[in-house]
Amino acid sequence: MGIADERTEIENLLGVYTFAYDENDMTAMAGCFTADAVMSMRVADGDLVGPFEGRDQIVGLMEKSLASQDDQRRHLVSNVVVRDLTDDTATVTSYLTLISIAGQTLTVLSTARYEDELARENGAWRFARRHVQLDLPY
Repeated sequence: MGIADERTEIENLLGVYTFAYDENDMTAMAGCFTADAVMSMRVADGDLVGPFEGRDQIVGLMEKSLASQDDQRRHLVSNVVVRDLTDDTATVTSYLTLISIAGQTLTVLSTARYEDELARENGAWRFARRHVQLDLPY
């Protein structure tokens, strides 16, 4: 498989993650992570949130977050850079623009940087480690 094919598969993982969250599809969300994945986040220069360890804990975090929202979120991922690509691992950096739609109002809530370590598992790319660095609280 060539680098272009690998990049397409990696970008697809990023897209599946965003659609899974935005559409509350926790089955698809779970499929984005390895069983022993680790996720953390930080808002601006605040304290580290997490780490959340394991697929179940990460999906639980997503479910709790979704339950607290009364708007429709759209996660837009851009500026994807793939580094350190091997047959079974990759390091990926990308940007997030987080949009909220409530009633007739569209609001940019925040931007962020994703720092990801991916692992190939059963032929598919999955998040092994994910760190979300939000630029602003929302």
